[in-house]
Amino acid sequence: MNRDTAEPDAAALPGPNAEKWVEFHHEHAAPSEYSHEFVWDVTAEADGPFVTDVDGNVLLDFTCHIGAAPLGYNNEKVLSKLREFDLVEPMKIAGQDMYFGAGPDPETAEFPGASHLMDKLTDVSSHYGMDTVFLSNSGAEAVENAMKITHDHEAPAKYGYAFEGSFHGRTLGTLSLTKSKEVYTRHYPQVAGIETVPFCADSGCSGGDDACDCGFFAGDGSRLRNSLSPEGGHVNPDEVAFAILEPIQGVGGYRFPSEAFMAEVGDVCDTYDIPLVVDEIQSGVGRTGEMWAADHYPIEPDVIASAKGLRVGATVSRSDVFPTEKNRLGSTFGGGDLLASMQGALTLDAIEEYDLLDNATERGRQARELLADDAPDHVVDVRGKGLMLAVEFDTKKRRDAVVEAALDRGLLTLGCGKKTIRLLPPLDSTEREIELGVGIFCEAMDAVATEAVA
Repeated sequence: MNRDTAEPDAAALPGPNAEKWVEFHHEHAAPSEYSHEFVWDVTAEADGPFVTDVDGNVLLDFTCHIGAAPLGYNNEKVLSKLREFDLVEPMKIAGQDMYFGAGPDPETAEFPGASHLMDKLTDVSSHYGMDTVFLSNSGAEAVENAMKITHDHEAPAKYGYAFEGSFHGRTLGTLSLTKSKEVYTRHYPQVAGIETVPFCADSGCSGGDDACDCGFFAGDGSRLRNSLSPEGGHVNPDEVAFAILEPIQGVGGYRFPSEAFMAEVGDVCDTYDIPLVVDEIQSGVGRTGEMWAADHYPIEPDVIASAKGLRVGATVSRSDVFPTEKNRLGSTFGGGDLLASMQGALTLDAIEEYDLLDNATERGRQARELLADDAPDHVVDVRGKGLMLAVEFDTKKRRDAVVEAALDRGLLTLGCGKKTIRLLPPLDSTEREIELGVGIFCEAMDAVATEAVA
């Protein structure tokens, strides 16, 4: 496949082969969410945003597996270096019990591993004073460990703050922080002491109780500040372990915060010395044109929880925040996945080597301009930072119809929130690929505009 000339070529989806694979998969798979009946043929050609399914359809993937494949498929920026490494067995070890390396000296090692990945993570987080990393298997684990280390650091503490519309994972602990769809938390017990305050996604908000409809600002401060106030507050700041925030809400609908809101959160955390945890699982690793989405805003996070684009979970903070006892944290394969650690380190290398933060910024600007120019009347909003893009529609039915219409034309997209579509092209997307993908998306929007969808 030639990425420079490839184009989507899709018949009816799902095709007959995909239907067989999907049926086979669900014979024994527990019920879970699947966005499309798209079955990637891992033996067929794929490059960057272009991928072939088991029926031979070529699709343009603007989901990047919800950001977990930040450079798309078979990207030579990473794959060419992986080919040079003779893979070994086992590829995973008990990473908190053993170490792995490649050759006599980590400084001259030809191939990066978990130690190198942690070194790179502290480098790209050094402007926050972060120097310590705990690797795990997933984003949920990264958030769970952020909860653990802040509780340990602030002990005895019994409260934590989360924000309306948030999604932080599907484990019992992270579900206690998830404040988006009720279906995620239904029937499950909650960790005690989690306080919930509004998330202000009003771009015109400048603070004050008349500024926006989010309900975050009230009177002279905010719901967050007032709840902690010595005069009339109901939470003792000394008993708060953390406040956790997605700098840009993902599952909640790609909601971008106001500057006033972020400044208030940062100031309250500074005033009361509350550790601020940022969940960068979807928004981090260059997706927004900065390494971390938090870099866009007036906040100083104390802990970063990352995953997806790193291929592993990572909890990043300062050494003084992490517990000193060695038995506080543990994960069987955390830090022990040779291939995933290598992929994560090489992805960070590629972002730096090929100036992909700048590319994400420029291509994101291009996409937003094209979308704004061609958006039909039923589009409520086009928003984004870098290549973390969102198009919001007037109804959920319309949103869902556009997702299907785009798929029929060979473009993979994903819904989020109540009526929003998220677009996540690879960080090294070209001008041609953005123009091609947005063009197909606009065709899908126009097709749905002519239908009776409400």
